[in-house]
Amino acid sequence: MSDPLPKLAYLVNVYPAPSHSFIRREIRALEALGYSIERYSIRRTESPLRDPDDQEEATKTEVLLDAGVLRLFLGLVITAVRFPGRFLRALKMAWKLGWRSERGLLYHGIYLAEACLLRQQLAQQSVQHLHAHFGTNSATVALLCFLLGGPSYSFTAHGPEEFDKATILGLEDKIQHAAFVVAISSFGRSQLYRWCDARDWPRIHVVHCGLDASYLEQGHDPVSDSNRFVCVGRLCEQKGQLLLVEAFARLVQYCHPQTAELVLVGDGPMRPQIEQRIRELSIEPHVRITGWASGDAVQQELAAARAMVLSSFAEGLPVVLMESLAMERTVISTSVAGIPELVIPGENGWLVPAGDVETLVNAMQQVLDAPLQTLQAMGRAGRSRVLDRHKIQTEAAKLANLISPNHKVKL
Repeated sequence: MSDPLPKLAYLVNVYPAPSHSFIRREIRALEALGYSIERYSIRRTESPLRDPDDQEEATKTEVLLDAGVLRLFLGLVITAVRFPGRFLRALKMAWKLGWRSERGLLYHGIYLAEACLLRQQLAQQSVQHLHAHFGTNSATVALLCFLLGGPSYSFTAHGPEEFDKATILGLEDKIQHAAFVVAISSFGRSQLYRWCDARDWPRIHVVHCGLDASYLEQGHDPVSDSNRFVCVGRLCEQKGQLLLVEAFARLVQYCHPQTAELVLVGDGPMRPQIEQRIRELSIEPHVRITGWASGDAVQQELAAARAMVLSSFAEGLPVVLMESLAMERTVISTSVAGIPELVIPGENGWLVPAGDVETLVNAMQQVLDAPLQTLQAMGRAGRSRVLDRHKIQTEAAKLANLISPNHKVKL
Protein backbone atom coordinates (compact mmCIF):
# COMPACT_ATOMS: atom_id res chain seq x y z
CA MET A 1 0.00 0.00 0.00
CA SER A 2 1.45 3.36 -1.02
CA ASP A 3 1.97 6.25 1.36
CA PRO A 4 -0.80 8.87 1.51
CA LEU A 5 -0.46 12.01 -0.54
CA PRO A 6 1.28 14.88 1.26
CA LYS A 7 -0.86 17.72 2.52
CA LEU A 8 -0.14 20.92 0.58
CA ALA A 9 -0.46 24.64 1.05
CA TYR A 10 -0.49 27.39 -1.57
CA LEU A 11 0.91 30.86 -0.92
CA VAL A 12 0.23 33.80 -3.24
CA ASN A 13 0.93 37.49 -2.73
CA VAL A 14 -2.74 38.28 -3.46
CA TYR A 15 -5.34 35.51 -3.61
CA PRO A 16 -8.00 35.18 -4.76
CA ALA A 17 -7.88 37.97 -7.33
CA PRO A 18 -9.66 38.58 -10.65
CA SER A 19 -6.40 38.11 -12.56
CA HIS A 20 -5.40 34.89 -10.76
CA SER A 21 -8.07 32.49 -11.99
CA PHE A 22 -5.31 30.27 -13.42
CA ILE A 23 -4.07 29.63 -9.86
CA ARG A 24 -7.58 28.69 -8.75
CA ARG A 25 -7.82 26.22 -11.63
CA GLU A 26 -4.48 24.68 -10.68
CA ILE A 27 -5.47 24.28 -7.02
CA ARG A 28 -8.78 22.67 -7.88
CA ALA A 29 -7.19 20.32 -10.40
CA LEU A 30 -4.73 19.14 -7.72
CA GLU A 31 -7.62 18.65 -5.32
CA ALA A 32 -9.32 16.54 -7.98
CA LEU A 33 -6.21 14.34 -7.90
CA GLY A 34 -6.72 13.76 -4.18
CA TYR A 35 -4.56 16.46 -2.56
CA SER A 36 -5.72 18.40 0.49
CA ILE A 37 -4.69 22.05 0.03
CA GLU A 38 -4.66 25.02 2.41
CA ARG A 39 -4.75 28.47 0.82
CA TYR A 40 -2.73 31.44 2.07
CA SER A 41 -2.46 34.98 0.77
CA ILE A 42 -0.10 37.66 2.03
CA ARG A 43 -2.68 40.41 1.59
CA ARG A 44 -6.17 40.93 0.25
CA THR A 45 -6.93 42.15 -3.24
CA GLU A 46 -8.08 45.74 -3.59
CA SER A 47 -10.34 44.76 -6.49
CA PRO A 48 -13.88 43.58 -5.79
CA LEU A 49 -14.42 39.83 -6.11
CA ARG A 50 -17.39 39.55 -8.47
CA ASP A 51 -16.70 36.01 -9.69
CA PRO A 52 -18.58 33.44 -7.54
CA ASP A 53 -15.61 31.06 -7.76
CA ASP A 54 -13.31 33.77 -6.38
CA GLN A 55 -15.79 34.52 -3.64
CA GLU A 56 -15.81 30.85 -2.67
CA GLU A 57 -12.00 30.73 -2.67
CA ALA A 58 -11.90 33.77 -0.38
CA THR A 59 -13.77 31.81 2.30
CA LYS A 60 -11.04 29.14 2.17
CA THR A 61 -8.06 31.51 2.21
CA GLU A 62 -6.10 32.69 5.27
CA VAL A 63 -4.67 36.21 4.81
CA LEU A 64 -1.42 36.61 6.76
CA LEU A 65 -1.59 40.37 7.17
CA ASP A 66 -5.09 40.05 8.64
CA ALA A 67 -3.39 38.69 11.77
CA GLY A 68 -2.48 42.26 12.73
CA VAL A 69 0.71 43.83 14.03
CA LEU A 70 0.54 42.41 17.55
CA ARG A 71 0.05 38.80 16.48
CA LEU A 72 2.78 39.04 13.87
CA PHE A 73 5.18 40.56 16.41
CA LEU A 74 4.40 37.92 19.03
CA GLY A 75 4.93 35.17 16.45
CA LEU A 76 8.32 36.68 15.62
CA VAL A 77 9.37 36.80 19.29
CA ILE A 78 8.09 33.31 20.12
CA THR A 79 9.90 31.82 17.14
CA ALA A 80 13.13 33.59 18.05
CA VAL A 81 12.93 32.23 21.62
CA ARG A 82 11.92 28.69 20.74
CA PHE A 83 14.12 28.19 17.69
CA PRO A 84 17.06 30.61 18.01
CA GLY A 85 19.30 28.80 15.49
CA ARG A 86 16.65 28.60 12.80
CA PHE A 87 15.56 32.16 13.49
CA LEU A 88 19.10 33.47 13.12
CA ARG A 89 19.47 31.64 9.82
CA ALA A 90 16.23 33.13 8.50
CA LEU A 91 17.12 36.56 9.86
CA LYS A 92 20.42 36.51 7.96
CA MET A 93 18.58 35.63 4.74
CA ALA A 94 15.97 38.36 5.33
CA TRP A 95 18.82 40.85 5.86
CA LYS A 96 20.61 39.64 2.71
CA LEU A 97 17.49 39.90 0.55
CA GLY A 98 16.35 43.17 2.08
CA TRP A 99 19.71 44.87 1.74
CA ARG A 100 19.72 44.63 -2.06
CA SER A 101 15.97 44.90 -2.66
CA GLU A 102 13.82 47.83 -3.70
CA ARG A 103 11.63 47.48 -0.62
CA GLY A 104 14.42 47.45 1.92
CA LEU A 105 15.04 45.90 5.32
CA LEU A 106 11.78 46.96 6.98
CA TYR A 107 9.62 45.11 4.50
CA HIS A 108 11.80 42.02 4.80
CA GLY A 109 11.41 42.19 8.55
CA ILE A 110 7.67 42.03 7.94
CA TYR A 111 8.16 39.09 5.57
CA LEU A 112 10.10 37.34 8.34
CA ALA A 113 7.23 37.94 10.77
CA GLU A 114 4.79 36.57 8.20
CA ALA A 115 7.02 33.52 7.74
CA CYS A 116 7.05 32.91 11.50
CA LEU A 117 3.24 32.95 11.60
CA LEU A 118 2.98 30.81 8.47
CA ARG A 119 5.42 28.20 9.82
CA GLN A 120 3.34 27.90 12.97
CA GLN A 121 0.09 27.47 11.07
CA LEU A 122 1.52 24.98 8.57
CA ALA A 123 2.84 22.89 11.47
CA GLN A 124 -0.59 22.89 13.12
CA GLN A 125 -2.19 21.77 9.86
CA SER A 126 0.47 19.11 9.18
CA VAL A 127 1.32 20.64 5.81
CA GLN A 128 4.23 18.83 4.17
CA HIS A 129 4.89 21.02 1.15
CA LEU A 130 4.31 24.68 0.32
CA HIS A 131 3.93 25.96 -3.23
CA ALA A 132 4.09 29.69 -3.99
CA HIS A 133 3.10 31.54 -7.12
CA PHE A 134 5.43 34.30 -8.35
CA GLY A 135 9.09 34.66 -7.43
CA THR A 136 8.42 37.92 -5.58
CA ASN A 137 7.33 38.42 -1.95
CA SER A 138 5.37 35.16 -1.78
CA ALA A 139 8.53 33.18 -2.67
CA THR A 140 10.46 35.26 -0.12
CA VAL A 141 8.05 34.29 2.66
CA ALA A 142 8.14 30.64 1.52
CA LEU A 143 11.95 30.63 1.63
CA LEU A 144 12.07 32.22 5.11
CA CYS A 145 9.41 29.80 6.35
CA PHE A 146 11.55 26.90 5.13
CA LEU A 147 14.66 28.27 6.87
CA LEU A 148 12.62 28.56 10.08
CA GLY A 149 11.97 24.83 9.97
CA GLY A 150 8.84 24.85 7.83
CA PRO A 151 8.05 22.38 5.05
CA SER A 152 9.83 22.08 1.73
CA TYR A 153 8.72 24.65 -0.81
CA SER A 154 8.55 25.31 -4.52
CA PHE A 155 7.39 28.24 -6.57
CA THR A 156 6.14 29.12 -10.02
CA ALA A 157 7.88 32.03 -11.75
CA HIS A 158 5.74 33.77 -14.36
CA GLY A 159 7.69 36.81 -15.53
CA PRO A 160 8.38 39.40 -16.56
CA GLU A 161 8.99 40.96 -13.12
CA GLU A 162 11.08 38.06 -11.82
CA PHE A 163 13.35 38.24 -14.86
CA ASP A 164 13.60 42.03 -14.90
CA LYS A 165 14.53 42.19 -11.21
CA ALA A 166 16.17 38.84 -10.60
CA THR A 167 19.07 40.17 -8.54
CA ILE A 168 17.07 42.46 -6.26
CA LEU A 169 14.47 39.71 -5.76
CA GLY A 170 17.16 37.25 -4.69
CA LEU A 171 16.02 34.75 -7.30
CA GLU A 172 19.23 32.72 -7.03
CA ASP A 173 18.72 32.10 -3.30
CA LYS A 174 15.08 31.19 -3.80
CA ILE A 175 15.97 28.65 -6.48
CA GLN A 176 18.87 27.21 -4.49
CA HIS A 177 16.73 26.33 -1.45
CA ALA A 178 13.60 25.22 -3.33
CA ALA A 179 12.67 21.58 -3.79
CA PHE A 180 11.89 22.50 -7.39
CA VAL A 181 10.95 25.56 -9.43
CA VAL A 182 8.32 25.86 -12.14
CA ALA A 183 8.49 28.03 -15.25
CA ILE A 184 5.37 28.50 -17.37
CA SER A 185 7.26 28.38 -20.68
CA SER A 186 10.57 27.26 -22.10
CA PHE A 187 11.52 30.92 -22.38
CA GLY A 188 10.79 31.38 -18.69
CA ARG A 189 12.94 28.37 -17.85
CA SER A 190 15.83 29.84 -19.85
CA GLN A 191 15.54 33.08 -17.91
CA LEU A 192 15.69 31.21 -14.61
CA TYR A 193 18.79 29.41 -15.90
CA ARG A 194 20.42 32.82 -16.31
CA TRP A 195 20.05 33.66 -12.62
CA CYS A 196 21.16 30.49 -10.86
CA ASP A 197 24.08 28.10 -10.73
CA ALA A 198 24.05 25.51 -13.53
CA ARG A 199 24.00 22.81 -10.83
CA ASP A 200 20.46 23.97 -9.99
CA TRP A 201 19.16 23.74 -13.55
CA PRO A 202 17.78 20.17 -13.15
CA ARG A 203 15.32 21.36 -10.50
CA ILE A 204 13.68 23.86 -12.91
CA HIS A 205 10.73 22.44 -14.85
CA VAL A 206 8.12 23.70 -17.31
CA VAL A 207 4.49 23.39 -16.25
CA HIS A 208 2.12 25.44 -18.39
CA CYS A 209 -0.86 27.37 -17.13
CA GLY A 210 -3.95 25.36 -17.97
CA LEU A 211 -7.51 25.94 -19.11
CA ASP A 212 -10.55 24.10 -17.80
CA ALA A 213 -13.67 22.66 -19.38
CA SER A 214 -15.38 26.04 -19.89
CA TYR A 215 -12.91 26.68 -22.70
CA LEU A 216 -11.75 23.23 -23.76
CA GLU A 217 -14.87 21.08 -23.85
CA GLN A 218 -17.78 23.26 -24.90
CA GLY A 219 -18.50 24.09 -28.53
CA HIS A 220 -17.75 27.54 -29.91
CA ASP A 221 -19.45 29.71 -32.50
CA PRO A 222 -17.87 30.35 -35.91
CA VAL A 223 -15.66 33.42 -36.32
CA SER A 224 -17.69 36.62 -36.28
CA ASP A 225 -18.18 38.33 -39.64
CA SER A 226 -17.30 41.69 -38.13
CA ASN A 227 -14.35 44.06 -38.11
CA ARG A 228 -14.04 43.94 -34.34
CA PHE A 229 -10.80 43.37 -32.45
CA VAL A 230 -10.76 42.63 -28.74
CA CYS A 231 -7.88 43.13 -26.34
CA VAL A 232 -8.11 41.60 -22.86
CA GLY A 233 -5.74 42.72 -20.13
CA ARG A 234 -5.00 45.14 -17.34
CA LEU A 235 -4.69 48.69 -18.63
CA CYS A 236 -1.05 49.32 -17.81
CA GLU A 237 2.26 50.17 -19.47
CA GLN A 238 3.35 46.57 -19.85
CA LYS A 239 0.33 45.56 -21.93
CA GLY A 240 0.88 48.28 -24.53
CA GLN A 241 -2.75 49.35 -25.03
CA LEU A 242 -1.67 52.96 -25.59
CA LEU A 243 0.33 51.82 -28.62
CA LEU A 244 -2.57 49.61 -29.72
CA VAL A 245 -4.87 52.64 -29.75
CA GLU A 246 -2.37 54.48 -31.94
CA ALA A 247 -2.25 51.56 -34.38
CA PHE A 248 -6.01 51.22 -34.44
CA ALA A 249 -6.42 54.95 -35.19
CA ARG A 250 -4.24 54.52 -38.27
CA LEU A 251 -6.28 51.49 -39.31
CA VAL A 252 -9.48 53.53 -39.05
CA GLN A 253 -7.96 56.50 -40.85
CA TYR A 254 -6.52 54.66 -43.83
CA CYS A 255 -8.46 51.44 -44.17
CA HIS A 256 -11.83 51.05 -42.46
CA PRO A 257 -13.16 54.44 -41.36
CA GLN A 258 -16.73 53.22 -40.82
CA THR A 259 -16.67 49.63 -39.65
CA ALA A 260 -13.54 48.91 -37.59
CA GLU A 261 -14.08 48.37 -33.85
CA LEU A 262 -11.76 47.87 -30.88
CA VAL A 263 -12.89 46.61 -27.48
CA LEU A 264 -10.51 46.93 -24.54
CA VAL A 265 -11.57 44.49 -21.83
CA GLY A 266 -10.08 45.38 -18.47
CA ASP A 267 -9.24 48.23 -16.16
CA GLY A 268 -6.10 49.65 -14.62
CA PRO A 269 -3.95 52.68 -13.85
CA MET A 270 -3.55 53.79 -17.47
CA ARG A 271 -7.27 53.97 -18.23
CA PRO A 272 -7.50 57.80 -17.96
CA GLN A 273 -4.47 58.22 -20.22
CA ILE A 274 -5.84 55.75 -22.77
CA GLU A 275 -9.25 57.42 -22.73
CA GLN A 276 -7.63 60.81 -23.28
CA ARG A 277 -5.63 59.49 -26.24
CA ILE A 278 -8.77 57.98 -27.76
CA ARG A 279 -10.41 61.43 -27.62
CA GLU A 280 -7.33 63.11 -29.09
CA LEU A 281 -7.37 60.67 -32.00
CA SER A 282 -11.13 61.20 -32.51
CA ILE A 283 -11.89 57.48 -32.52
CA GLU A 284 -14.41 57.43 -29.64
CA PRO A 285 -17.19 55.90 -31.83
CA HIS A 286 -14.90 52.98 -32.66
CA VAL A 287 -13.44 52.10 -29.24
CA ARG A 288 -15.12 50.71 -26.14
CA ILE A 289 -13.51 50.09 -22.74
CA THR A 290 -15.52 47.61 -20.69
CA GLY A 291 -13.72 47.88 -17.35
CA TRP A 292 -13.42 44.74 -15.25
CA ALA A 293 -15.22 41.77 -16.81
CA SER A 294 -16.16 38.34 -15.46
CA GLY A 295 -14.93 35.16 -17.10
CA ASP A 296 -18.26 34.73 -18.88
CA ALA A 297 -18.14 38.33 -20.12
CA VAL A 298 -14.62 37.81 -21.47
CA GLN A 299 -15.81 34.76 -23.38
CA GLN A 300 -18.69 36.76 -24.85
CA GLU A 301 -16.33 39.51 -26.01
CA LEU A 302 -13.96 36.99 -27.59
CA ALA A 303 -16.85 35.22 -29.30
CA ALA A 304 -18.01 38.49 -30.87
CA ALA A 305 -14.56 39.39 -32.23
CA ARG A 306 -12.90 38.70 -35.54
CA ALA A 307 -9.56 38.35 -33.73
CA MET A 308 -7.88 38.95 -30.40
CA VAL A 309 -4.96 41.42 -30.29
CA LEU A 310 -2.38 41.80 -27.54
CA SER A 311 0.32 44.44 -27.96
CA SER A 312 2.37 43.69 -24.84
CA PHE A 313 5.93 44.93 -24.33
CA ALA A 314 6.73 42.26 -21.72
CA GLU A 315 4.94 39.08 -20.69
CA GLY A 316 5.21 35.63 -19.26
CA LEU A 317 2.74 33.63 -21.36
CA PRO A 318 -0.69 35.33 -21.27
CA VAL A 319 -3.60 33.07 -20.38
CA VAL A 320 -5.92 35.20 -22.50
CA LEU A 321 -4.07 34.05 -25.64
CA MET A 322 -4.79 30.46 -24.65
CA GLU A 323 -8.44 31.35 -24.02
CA SER A 324 -8.83 33.06 -27.38
CA LEU A 325 -7.25 30.21 -29.32
CA ALA A 326 -9.28 27.66 -27.35
CA MET A 327 -12.38 29.50 -28.62
CA GLU A 328 -11.01 29.24 -32.17
CA ARG A 329 -10.26 32.95 -32.40
CA THR A 330 -6.98 33.73 -34.09
CA VAL A 331 -4.65 36.20 -32.38
CA ILE A 332 -2.24 39.02 -33.09
CA SER A 333 0.47 39.36 -30.47
CA THR A 334 4.03 40.48 -29.96
CA SER A 335 6.99 38.14 -30.29
CA VAL A 336 8.12 38.44 -26.67
CA ALA A 337 8.79 35.92 -23.88
CA GLY A 338 6.88 32.63 -24.20
CA ILE A 339 4.31 33.87 -26.72
CA PRO A 340 6.08 32.40 -29.82
CA GLU A 341 5.82 28.98 -28.15
CA LEU A 342 2.03 29.23 -28.50
CA VAL A 343 1.38 31.55 -31.44
CA ILE A 344 2.76 30.25 -34.73
CA PRO A 345 2.71 32.89 -37.52
CA GLY A 346 0.68 31.82 -40.52
CA GLU A 347 -0.70 28.81 -38.64
CA ASN A 348 -2.78 30.17 -35.76
CA GLY A 349 -2.01 33.88 -35.62
CA TRP A 350 0.28 36.82 -36.30
CA LEU A 351 3.38 37.91 -34.37
CA VAL A 352 4.74 41.46 -34.55
CA PRO A 353 7.77 43.12 -32.97
CA ALA A 354 6.88 44.79 -29.67
CA GLY A 355 6.55 48.55 -30.04
CA ASP A 356 6.26 48.49 -33.86
CA VAL A 357 3.09 50.40 -34.73
CA GLU A 358 3.30 49.97 -38.49
CA THR A 359 3.70 46.20 -38.35
CA LEU A 360 0.80 46.00 -35.91
CA VAL A 361 -1.39 48.04 -38.29
CA ASN A 362 -0.41 45.72 -41.17
CA ALA A 363 -1.27 42.62 -39.15
CA MET A 364 -4.69 44.02 -38.22
CA GLN A 365 -5.30 44.87 -41.87
CA GLN A 366 -4.41 41.31 -42.87
CA VAL A 367 -6.94 39.98 -40.37
CA LEU A 368 -9.64 42.21 -41.85
CA ASP A 369 -8.72 41.16 -45.39
CA ALA A 370 -8.54 37.42 -44.64
CA PRO A 371 -11.55 35.29 -45.64
CA LEU A 372 -13.56 33.94 -42.72
CA GLN A 373 -12.68 30.39 -43.80
CA THR A 374 -8.99 31.19 -43.37
CA LEU A 375 -9.53 32.70 -39.93
CA GLN A 376 -11.66 29.72 -38.94
CA ALA A 377 -8.93 27.29 -40.02
CA MET A 378 -6.34 29.27 -38.06
CA GLY A 379 -8.64 29.23 -35.05
CA ARG A 380 -8.98 25.45 -35.23
CA ALA A 381 -5.19 25.11 -35.42
CA GLY A 382 -4.87 27.35 -32.38
CA ARG A 383 -7.40 25.32 -30.42
CA SER A 384 -5.53 22.12 -31.27
CA ARG A 385 -2.28 23.62 -29.98
CA VAL A 386 -3.91 24.73 -26.74
CA LEU A 387 -5.42 21.27 -26.22
CA ASP A 388 -1.96 19.75 -26.64
CA ARG A 389 -0.18 22.15 -24.29
CA HIS A 390 -2.59 23.80 -21.85
CA LYS A 391 -5.11 21.30 -20.53
CA ILE A 392 -5.30 21.91 -16.77
CA GLN A 393 -5.62 18.23 -15.85
CA THR A 394 -2.41 17.39 -17.71
CA GLU A 395 -0.46 20.35 -16.32
CA ALA A 396 -1.67 19.69 -12.78
CA ALA A 397 -0.52 16.09 -13.13
CA LYS A 398 2.96 17.33 -14.09
CA LEU A 399 3.03 19.50 -10.97
CA ALA A 400 1.77 16.64 -8.82
CA ASN A 401 4.57 14.41 -10.09
CA LEU A 402 7.09 17.04 -8.99
CA ILE A 403 5.50 17.42 -5.56
CA SER A 404 5.17 13.69 -4.89
CA PRO A 405 7.42 11.68 -7.20
CA ASN A 406 6.44 8.47 -5.40
CA HIS A 407 2.83 8.91 -6.54
CA LYS A 408 3.24 9.21 -10.28
CA VAL A 409 0.16 10.41 -12.15
CA LYS A 410 -0.19 9.23 -15.73
CA LEU A 411 -0.06 12.19 -18.15
